Amino acid sequence: MKKNAEFLNRNITIGILSKETGVKIETIRYYEKVGVLPAPPRTDGGYRVYDLNYLKRLKFIRRCRELGFTLEKISSLLRLVDSHNYTCNEIKDITSKQLSEVRHKISDLKRLEKILKEMTGKCEGGKVPECPILDALYK
Repeated sequence: MKKNAEFLNRNITIGILSKETGVKIETIRYYEKVGVLPAPPRTDGGYRVYDLNYLKRLKFIRRCRELGFTLEKISSLLRLVDSHNYTCNEIKDITSKQLSEVRHKISDLKRLEKILKEMTGKCEGGKVPECPILDALYK
């Protein structure tokens, strides 16, 4: 938390924000453009300046992205948070839907794994031009 304390009393540049969050500068600008990250104030010279609130919000967005949330779902979560008028049940509902989608993707990936395993199992890896993998892909 000591590191966060250094952000309390000063504004930081987009480069430092990027370094602290692991989010690329271009991505930060994109998040501002689509509205999940509010446009920051600017210096007289036109440079963006950020504070602890931006750092916390960007870490929240990054973590949501790591968990597979779409920007639309992140926006929904942030609208609830920003309204200061939400219930834990509302947050749970959005998260439960995400969990369901992740489980569906895992099921799809397991199905794909099985198909690819079967295809590669049919190939002996010989030096002949005939390949059962290509035959299966052309079907």
